Amino acid sequence: MKSQKKIPTSKVQRATKFVKTGVKVGGNYIKHYAKKAVNPSLSKEQLHEDNARDIYNSLSELKGSALKVAQMMSMEKNVLPKAYTDRFTMAQYNAPPLSGPLVVKTFKQYFGKSPQEIFDKFNMEAVNAASIGQVHEAFIGGKKLAVKVQYPGVADSIESDLKMVRPFAQRLLKLNEKDIDKYMGEVKEKLTEETNYELELARSVEISEAIRAANLGDLVFTHYYPEYSSTRILTMDWLEGTHLTEFMKTNPSQEVRNKVGQLLWDFYDFQMHTIKKVHADPHPGNFLMREDGSLGVIDFGCVKEIPHDFYDLYFVVLQPNILDNEVLLDEALYALQFLYEDDTPEEIKFFKGIFQQMIELLCRPFRYDTFDFGNDAYFEELFRYGEKLSNMKELRESTKSRGSHHSLYLNRTYFGLYSMLNELKANIRITKPFD
Repeated sequence: MKSQKKIPTSKVQRATKFVKTGVKVGGNYIKHYAKKAVNPSLSKEQLHEDNARDIYNSLSELKGSALKVAQMMSMEKNVLPKAYTDRFTMAQYNAPPLSGPLVVKTFKQYFGKSPQEIFDKFNMEAVNAASIGQVHEAFIGGKKLAVKVQYPGVADSIESDLKMVRPFAQRLLKLNEKDIDKYMGEVKEKLTEETNYELELARSVEISEAIRAANLGDLVFTHYYPEYSSTRILTMDWLEGTHLTEFMKTNPSQEVRNKVGQLLWDFYDFQMHTIKKVHADPHPGNFLMREDGSLGVIDFGCVKEIPHDFYDLYFVVLQPNILDNEVLLDEALYALQFLYEDDTPEEIKFFKGIFQQMIELLCRPFRYDTFDFGNDAYFEELFRYGEKLSNMKELRESTKSRGSHHSLYLNRTYFGLYSMLNELKANIRITKPFD
């Protein structure tokens, strides 16, 4: 992939890029409706393809918060057209990399030396490029290292980028004003943390050591090097393995797929219910899978700390009798801000019905001792329901945000986990916090 020699860093440069993208998207709509006037049966598939390409190409040049939002939206498979999720998935680990001179400039800014002066060998060509930074291969004393370098200007442009990407996100995700405010607020908080590599290093060590001590199985974590790290550069041991799509191409046995799936489930279960700090970026680019069924975990940049009072409210919906206990269900829906005391009877009936079905669907795996995530019928049901929600006028026009802001990353984490388990076609044992 061709490297990128510069990144627009000023507000004016980045705003200009967004405006040009908006013009392209507008042009795509004009072309689509002109063709549709001639052929009324024309679908929106090509329009989605053109818009997804133009939006992604623009965001991938900007990097940072703008591209991170695209990465997050790639996980909204139950909301976005397939053209967008397919294209935005590239932001997870296949974005255009930065050229060598920009990498050297970053090293000199934080260490006063080039990478070649620090390491015995440093590969200037990135092996992996995502939304916030890219990874390079390096060696010291024969030890192979992974060096993550943050893109210039990313941390300084979070607020302005999110303001500019907001219209795209709101239109694609079909969120009302209150929900997009909540969505962008939580994203801003997490991105501010994610651009601080010193914080990521500390969290990585804390969480990985807790999981190692719990003996959850063949989960593999890297070792970090603070002396070769800074707020914008992070150095660690190289972890071997392949990402999920490549792993599945090797045709692993059902036994191995189940083992990897169980490790993923136990990894998240322990974080959710024991330490209440969660690796909240559950996309395939953050996991390395091996043929023996072991699982490498990387990138603790996005961690959601679960407040104890919210934890008790959120996970009460996992209780097996919750949908049959109207008093308990109502208490949970009001406490989680899905329902409000000043809702009209019509609103209560409407939104309660929506969230009852949502709870039944999302919590269905918890109703069983084992669950086959390879059951595509379940995921088709999830997709259809998500599509139905995205087209509901009542949700888009609601003047209230439905659901606590803490739910955003936890819901996203579970959906990301479910999606990976589905791609693995894993059948796993379900642990339940309220047993």
